[in-house]
Amino acid sequence: MDKPITSLPVPEGVIALIPMRNVVLFPHVLMPLAVGRPKSVAALEHALREKVPIGIVLQKNAAVDEPNRDELCDVGTHATVLRYIGVNDGVHQAICQGLQRFRLIELVDGYPFLAARIIRLDDAVEISTAIEALAIQLRERGAELLSLLPGVPAELGHALQATQAPDHLADIAASLLDTEVSEKQSLLEELDLQLRLKKLLDIVAHRIEVLRLSREIGERTKEQLSDQQRKHLLREQLRTIQAELGEDDDSAQEIQRLDHAIGEAGMPADVEAHARKELKRLAHMSGNSSEYSMLSTYMEWMIELPWKLPAEMPIDLQASRQTLEADHFGLERVKQRIIEFLAVRKLNPRGRAPILCFVGPPGVGKTSLGQSIAKALQRPFARVSLGGVHDEAEIRGHRRTYVGAMPGIIVQQIRKVGARHCVMMLDEVDKVSASAHGDPSAALLEVLDPEQNSTFRDNYLGVPFDLSSVVFIATANVIDNVPAPVRDRMEIIELPGYTQEEKLQIAQRYLLKRQFELNGLNEVQCKMTTQALMALVADYTREAGVRQLEREIGRVMRHVALLVADGLDQQVVVDAGDLEKVLGPARFEHEGAMRSSLPGVATGLAWTPVGGDILFIEATRVMGTDRLILTGQLGDVMKESAQAALTLVKSRASTLGIPSSMFEGMDIHLHVPAGAIPKDGPSAGVAMFMALASLLTNRAVPPDIAMTGEISLRGLVLPVGGIKDKVLAAQRAGIKRVLLPARNHKDMSEIPADTAEAMQFIWINTVDEAVDGAEIRGEKSLFDGAPVAATQQSTGRLT
Repeated sequence: MDKPITSLPVPEGVIALIPMRNVVLFPHVLMPLAVGRPKSVAALEHALREKVPIGIVLQKNAAVDEPNRDELCDVGTHATVLRYIGVNDGVHQAICQGLQRFRLIELVDGYPFLAARIIRLDDAVEISTAIEALAIQLRERGAELLSLLPGVPAELGHALQATQAPDHLADIAASLLDTEVSEKQSLLEELDLQLRLKKLLDIVAHRIEVLRLSREIGERTKEQLSDQQRKHLLREQLRTIQAELGEDDDSAQEIQRLDHAIGEAGMPADVEAHARKELKRLAHMSGNSSEYSMLSTYMEWMIELPWKLPAEMPIDLQASRQTLEADHFGLERVKQRIIEFLAVRKLNPRGRAPILCFVGPPGVGKTSLGQSIAKALQRPFARVSLGGVHDEAEIRGHRRTYVGAMPGIIVQQIRKVGARHCVMMLDEVDKVSASAHGDPSAALLEVLDPEQNSTFRDNYLGVPFDLSSVVFIATANVIDNVPAPVRDRMEIIELPGYTQEEKLQIAQRYLLKRQFELNGLNEVQCKMTTQALMALVADYTREAGVRQLEREIGRVMRHVALLVADGLDQQVVVDAGDLEKVLGPARFEHEGAMRSSLPGVATGLAWTPVGGDILFIEATRVMGTDRLILTGQLGDVMKESAQAALTLVKSRASTLGIPSSMFEGMDIHLHVPAGAIPKDGPSAGVAMFMALASLLTNRAVPPDIAMTGEISLRGLVLPVGGIKDKVLAAQRAGIKRVLLPARNHKDMSEIPADTAEAMQFIWINTVDEAVDGAEIRGEKSLFDGAPVAATQQSTGRLT
């Protein structure tokens, strides 16, 4: 068996080497060492196992993990390992004693540790009278240095005095010095004992002077602290004397300032009485007490809140219309409702304003609409983000008895904008969640209720604060997540997604200008063609809003900025064909034809919190035991819709031309792709029915048809929600015809005119009408007389 590499013999003149980052070991000195690098640990284990000395050498750069010869100092110390202490957190610790200096010649390869060829340096030197005198001086100065250091053991001074050999004394004193590692290495490399002693005396003298100055500074500081304590006592006595004499001091002046500020704040009578009562308590407190600081902060909050209501600014409806048109494209019904809201405020400024709630997917302009309302009303705009708020105290504030208590975010924002009649946007109101600390939505009831918010009570203030003049505007992505009592206090205004044409107009009117400014470009340096913007909308984004579209425009702008900054081009025209080079291949494609041109596939329409989307329903059948297999992470409601669809297909088998034998000894597998995304809801009932009917009749649903609607066991198609979002999603996916429940015909008014003209809508009351609209009904099923094996082969490509 081969001998382990760690047991290889080390020739004469070669030793195991341990490079140290910030430690210099001197001969005749005992020192604990800690090593953690693998090669250093191997060197230590070699020395312990073979009972041989090791070399301790300083590396020039402490950051280097594996130093080479050029990164090691020339002189090190030959040492013996007296005791191995053990491992602590992966670091090996041992006590070593320096033996003799050596000079490093070269590193030797072939060992698991750092090995080096060395020359031992003889420390023997003739002791002259000058050396003895220097040693005596070093002994005296060393004792003086130790006396100035705090907490130095007496044994250390005794050991220094007991050392007689000048070279031993020099090495021990050098090891005790609190100085730079480079200076210690310089002392180690100094072989002339007389010069070494002189260097040591210079360093010791410098350290003594520094320690003396430090002690003097410390004594003066102590005297100053004592003087401050004395002055503090005198101030307290003076304050007492002044209180007896009725004279003012700084504290009294502060009380007078607060009293004047309370009178100027315009507080209601009961609130002002409460504030003056608290001010009276403050006047009788000591300025050093913690309660004084807390009450002083409370009084600052009370006087800085905008209690006065400024004069109502006149509302110009024409200017408001122009503001809304300049800031937003489309959203005609929403703009009309905002103008109506402003008209009511103009006629009745003191009336109770309704709480508007903008509901829609991300990126459709809910927050910017609130800013436009504030601009039209000429009022300050405040935004309160409620996303993730789960503590009732964040709305109502904390009581003053708690350390670090503050008012709630409503009062904080009003103080920040300095206006009690501001426009306050409660952003993401549907993201509020209850916890063990209470339900924040319950605290919002008082804020949003016009009947109660005139006497809103913040826990920190402890007095009523009138919020009735604040124009509250809420935003949400999904209104169903807002608790019913909060929803009941708001007027819901839905902001659906944009059509492709609207996105194009928004990009040309707003997004391009904003990205020009952000990227330091202008319209001369960069031009994006209409075809490029349409390609961005159709091939690189699929969203209800325009946030991702703006990001993609920003990516193109940054690419152009690089070309302009490098001087490669001063005018760049970006066309649709240039996008692949900048953004990569198109991320989205119209896959309806590819995925629904086979029997057993139907295209459904779904609604999500970020807008509408298309949903493919795939069905196939295999040999089995008459089971219905459902996959795609479907919810309970969607599973029930699949069961109802299969039952409905079986009940209409004769009408559809499906022989009853088709259901015997077969499993039907229904799958909804994108299995990582949970799906639920009844609106896929029609699409499931059509997928099963297509599978069992072997007739493909046309690829340009999508559908939505809930089904009943009687074959009725029931209405569903989110029609506009679903239709817009169908248009984005290249769908030309849409099957919709006839009872949803009233929702046509919400669909943009250009979308309604570009698409064909087929209104259905029953699944039979859906079959006719999808053109899969025939006089006779293609499966009549066809063997089962052929059936499986024709539909197996979908599994």
